[in-house]
Amino acid sequence: MSFFDDDEETAPRPSPKAPRRRPSAQRVDPVQPRRPGAAGRGVRPRRPQRPGVAAADQHTLMVRRGVAAVVAIVVLIVIVLLIASLFKSEKQQEMRTYNREVSALAQESDAHVSRPLLTALTGATSKSAQDVEQEVYALRNVAQTQAARAKGLSAPSEMAPAQQNLLLVMDLRSEGMNKLAEQLPQALGGQSKQLAPKLAGDMEIFLASDVVYSQRVAPLIEQTLASNGIVGLAPAPTRFLANLGWLEPATILARLSGQATSSSQGAVAPGHHGSLLKGVSVGTTALEVEPAVNHLSATSKPTFTVAVEDDGEFTEPDVAVDLTVTAAGKQIKTTHVIDTIEAGKTVNAEIAVSGIPLGVPAKVEAAIQPVPGETNHEGTKGTYLVVLGE
Repeated sequence: MSFFDDDEETAPRPSPKAPRRRPSAQRVDPVQPRRPGAAGRGVRPRRPQRPGVAAADQHTLMVRRGVAAVVAIVVLIVIVLLIASLFKSEKQQEMRTYNREVSALAQESDAHVSRPLLTALTGATSKSAQDVEQEVYALRNVAQTQAARAKGLSAPSEMAPAQQNLLLVMDLRSEGMNKLAEQLPQALGGQSKQLAPKLAGDMEIFLASDVVYSQRVAPLIEQTLASNGIVGLAPAPTRFLANLGWLEPATILARLSGQATSSSQGAVAPGHHGSLLKGVSVGTTALEVEPAVNHLSATSKPTFTVAVEDDGEFTEPDVAVDLTVTAAGKQIKTTHVIDTIEAGKTVNAEIAVSGIPLGVPAKVEAAIQPVPGETNHEGTKGTYLVVLGE
């Protein structure tokens, strides 16, 4: 008995007041169970959010989404407006470019075709017919090139009506130049009287082109520019036929000299009117007046060149020159009409005479018929003795 008693007395007894501890790994959260894998890492579970806080977060999220949607819409509108502005700016630039090209074409038509043409016709009497014809042919080619350029213009769709009328303008000018170039050799070759109505008709074609441009092309371009926000811009004007006097068949011959004539005004203008015979030649040989005898190695159909000067104050139209050849009892008379002679200028009348006997003396008489208003007839006649074929 004492053996067991000793053991019990020597072993310490636990205090009845000491609390028992459970291992930490065996503790269980009475509120929320542990997440898997959280054991051993010292991570405590989240506490549940309160209902008011969750509602606030949801409201904030909706506000942010609304703001983002508004920003996206604004950005989209800005992009659309920017694209529309760029498109409008590009369209306006195309219209400005078209207006500039039309203006350049109109100004070049005046400067490189119209003015040189009228100048060439005005000074036709001071040049050879061949030089005038070549100049007009060159101007015709320029007009054709300009018409082709008009067809090649890149016109915006809004400018389509103006472009159609522009093509008509340039085609009319090209057509007028073609007809004028075809008739000019005959007109300069002594048939100007017969061709005066046709020449005036050619000028009417140029007038029609001016009307179409001023009444259709320019207004349509200006209206289209204004409707697209381009104000104060218009195409350059053009006027191919600067003087309507070119439309009158009765005065067109006088207009070729660039000055008004007394007959074209319906009455003789007061002042000095008159002509002078400056000389007669055959080829390069100038004839001496009688009693000198001029020996010419020519055929029976020589061409006499009669030089006539207008020594009056006015340009005179239709100056008639008579050439009479008398030989072996035979008389040959020929008349040549000079279209116009400008005051102070000299024009040659080329007169071919056939049937003159060879080897015998022939008397050649040149006489200028008086012009309207001429009172002094001195210096208008000359007599020459010639022998052909020696």
